[in-house]
Amino acid sequence: MEKKNFHPTGAQRPTTAGQRPMGAGGPQRPTTPGQGQRPPMGPRRGPALPPKEKDPHNINERIRAREVRLVGDNVENGIYSLHDALKLADELELDLVEISPNAAPPVCKILDYQKFLYQQKKRQKEQKAKQAKVTVKEIRFGPQTDDHDYNFKLKHAIGFLQEGAKVKAYVFFKGRSILFKEQGEVLLLRFAQDIEDYGKVEQMPVLEGKRMIMMLAPKKK
Repeated sequence: MEKKNFHPTGAQRPTTAGQRPMGAGGPQRPTTPGQGQRPPMGPRRGPALPPKEKDPHNINERIRAREVRLVGDNVENGIYSLHDALKLADELELDLVEISPNAAPPVCKILDYQKFLYQQKKRQKEQKAKQAKVTVKEIRFGPQTDDHDYNFKLKHAIGFLQEGAKVKAYVFFKGRSILFKEQGEVLLLRFAQDIEDYGKVEQMPVLEGKRMIMMLAPKKK
């Protein structure tokens, strides 16, 4: 009868050359420090929220002055303690709004703040719309424009200015007529003088390539 090898720690299979010993959990791979370990978990954060739009004015409890000057039609104008001003605004169910923070003491009004912001934005839109509506009309001359043509174009330019449009008057030099650029400048200055009751010069005659340009704007009524 063949005798089996006996190991003090219990029955184990003999190993052959190149075979790794089996542990209780299976084959063991050599690890380097930190390998195979999850990094420590930090606090979980949700998606970043957009920053809250800052109000352009200090209102109510955000006002830091000890006393304020109240102005407006709905209060007796004068200097109040901040406590009294806030109390008055609360009684009127409105907001205390700091409109001149650099004054001493700061100037405040009691009003509906959301309505106040809406009216401000509305005025800004109206101003932008008025600026966008400004049109520019062109009046073209030659360096040797005769009096009949000149008066005809002068009349048209006056009409444009009365309608609120700007006028871009220029002399176009064709070919060798650029030699008469001084004559073109004299013509534009005469034009500005003849139209001064209706428009003011925004840009004096300037030579740009083959054109000498002058800009005029309507006079405010």
